[in-house]
Amino acid sequence: MVDQRTKRIAKNTFMLYIRMFLIMGVSLYTSRIVLNTLGIEDFGIYNAVAGFVTMLSFLNNAMASATQRFLAFELGKEDKTKLHNVFNMSINIHLLISFVIFILGETIGLWFLKTQLTIPVDRMEAAAWVYHFSLAMLIIEMISVPYKAIIIAHERMDIFAWISIAEVSLKLFVVFVLQMFGLDKLKFYAVLLFGVIFLIKFLTGVYCHIKYEESKFRFYWNSSLFKILFSYAGWNLWGNSAGVIMGQGINVLLNIFFGPVVNAAYGIAFRVKNAVNQFVQNFQIALNPPIVKSFAANNLKYMHQLIFRGAKYSFFLLFSLSLPILFETEIILKIWLKTLPVYSVIFTKLVVVNILIESISRPLMTAAQASGKIRLYQTAVGSLLLFNLPVSYLFLKLGFAPESSLWIGIVISIIALFVRLKIISPLVKLNVMKFFKEVLLRIIFVSIISIIIPCFTNIYLQSGFFRLFISIVVALFSVGLAVYFVGLDKTEQIFVNKKLKLIFFKIKGQ
Repeated sequence: MVDQRTKRIAKNTFMLYIRMFLIMGVSLYTSRIVLNTLGIEDFGIYNAVAGFVTMLSFLNNAMASATQRFLAFELGKEDKTKLHNVFNMSINIHLLISFVIFILGETIGLWFLKTQLTIPVDRMEAAAWVYHFSLAMLIIEMISVPYKAIIIAHERMDIFAWISIAEVSLKLFVVFVLQMFGLDKLKFYAVLLFGVIFLIKFLTGVYCHIKYEESKFRFYWNSSLFKILFSYAGWNLWGNSAGVIMGQGINVLLNIFFGPVVNAAYGIAFRVKNAVNQFVQNFQIALNPPIVKSFAANNLKYMHQLIFRGAKYSFFLLFSLSLPILFETEIILKIWLKTLPVYSVIFTKLVVVNILIESISRPLMTAAQASGKIRLYQTAVGSLLLFNLPVSYLFLKLGFAPESSLWIGIVISIIALFVRLKIISPLVKLNVMKFFKEVLLRIIFVSIISIIIPCFTNIYLQSGFFRLFISIVVALFSVGLAVYFVGLDKTEQIFVNKKLKLIFFKIKGQ
């Protein structure tokens, strides 16, 4: 049974990696064209305004986590009636949240846009277009969350992958259309993106309605279930709002203190973050439903195995991609963008370091959601993450450089990892000392060993395409060896050896 589940995770991960490589390539290319088409100032305005709208999604993010958890849990329990009821109630709640977000966005949000953000007067009208259409996209995303959640809960990662590929392909098409017309490109870009999101979410809903009986919406109201879902989402609200503020709140602060040019650099860094993060998120998306289902089935031993290996493999996968980026950030950005906004190099380095740290925590976050007991977890971790904003404001007010806010975020992410371990371990009976030994120590040793050879390459070779190529090869080789000899235990090494022998014999047989 475990073997079948492991094979399913591997198959889903493979499908999601195909999705990732296509999305990452298209997204990076799209960002380059958008930057050159809009110009640095308009690109910065778009990132500042759209980033501010993203902050309004904190209500939706909280409910999305609740929806995914409860749908996966009921699938683990194999209760189709409760599954359908959870889906219907989640649609009702998302519609309610969408209405609240719309009211907040068109009142307080609009006031903040016009009075607090640093936007040139002659571009305020275009910024308003971006704001309204970004808000409309956010609302569509909210309403479609239960449909996305039901696909993930059923572990249909092939469908999830194809939907994502279709979305990013249409966004690439938007970039080419943008260059064909002489309209205000910032306004036109916002309108076209809205059209893409509307079409994709509509087709996702149609697919779910045809494929899954429980996704056929009918009005259903259960006060008890509403309280359970909303109470769960309420505690998630604190942690999710903290996560949004940690990212986009800093973006708003940078706009207030330094203007849209620095927002352009921040936008570039976060596009790199999103692209790199796809590398590990695909593995984690495939891993999350089995963690929740194993807890629902009271199979804690298998759940612990998934948490340990998930945390470790997530870091190793991300580190193998991140190491060349950290050593060769400037030349990679120049190849990608040609024109580099100031601060983009240091922002990118610090953002990549932060997501490496966060990758270790993600299976722990899923374990907390699976337990259902999230009050203490969300209160403690959410409060810690929210602390990032006032501390960053203080440092920027005292005259520190823009990157200081990202350094603060790194320190807080490290502290948050240990707080999560402390809180989650009794909830799912996780052995903390074993986690330190099997996960954290192996990660630390692999990181130290892996950077030695790339350091020499970086020091003794002149910067350029040749050094970039050598750095990528050396980094992958160093990480691969370090992971095999230090990062894996004996059982994992035996598994890798068997797979390598199987591949060798297949090639030899051909």
